[in-house]
Amino acid sequence: MFKTSLICTDFSDGLHRLVEFVPDLVHSGLQRIVFLHCVPLRTEGEIPRVDTSRIEKARDRLSRALQNVPDGVEVHIEVESGSAPETILRMVEAYKPDVLILGTPTRTLLNERLFGSTTIELSQRTEVPILSLRPQLISTYTCEELALRCRHLFRYLLLPYNGTKTADYLIDRFKHYLQQRPAGSIERCRLLWIVETGRRTDFALDSQLKAAQDKLNQVKADLEGLDVIVETEVRQGEPILAIMETAQVQDISAIAVSSRRSNWLVDLSGPSLGCEVLRRCWHPVLIFSPAR
Repeated sequence: MFKTSLICTDFSDGLHRLVEFVPDLVHSGLQRIVFLHCVPLRTEGEIPRVDTSRIEKARDRLSRALQNVPDGVEVHIEVESGSAPETILRMVEAYKPDVLILGTPTRTLLNERLFGSTTIELSQRTEVPILSLRPQLISTYTCEELALRCRHLFRYLLLPYNGTKTADYLIDRFKHYLQQRPAGSIERCRLLWIVETGRRTDFALDSQLKAAQDKLNQVKADLEGLDVIVETEVRQGEPILAIMETAQVQDISAIAVSSRRSNWLVDLSGPSLGCEVLRRCWHPVLIFSPAR
């Protein structure tokens, strides 16, 4: 689905393991891969200093990515000193990636308010889509499992949809990247409409379920014109639980979410499906950042 990726690792998130799987990442459609590690400044003394020793060690660890590069593929190693969000944004300007790949641990709302989130911050400051991977999973995959995961990063996407402007924005961004996707990337997607349970008559519920399916059929017809297999599902339940169950049962590669707000911190103060998916789901989450 994407051609150029910026993979950001702090060496505790497991993403540094991807240097061993460049050919598999290429199989998923990537043609240009940049690995980035940010080294904090040394703070001993009165003046912060660049930690040259840690920079060299980090560069050595990432250099394995350069050893098995398929023909026609670009791989770059970047080790920079300073704040991670600011450095990532500089690399975005330099390399113009189609997607950022980050390790994002599961967090509670309180954790985010107290300690912040690099993923959330970046989603506010760049329009580049972000693929969030769980460090707990990446770190425990065997080499065989991780190779397979790298080959199918975007093969089968789950797109929660409910007819709102935010949902339409998600479909719009998804269509944009479908139109320019490389071979070997996405094969199919699943549109999921969740009707929340509540007090309503059977007639009202049936009417709502039918209206949801009719709308999904319209979106499906639009997407199928872009040569992708589209499946639809309407189900009842609590949205976040229904999304997680569907992702497990349907063999989903990643869950796609979005927000039309320019500042996700607004979402963090109240209920937001996209933020809840990012906090709670163990599946990879593909975030289509709000338009600036």
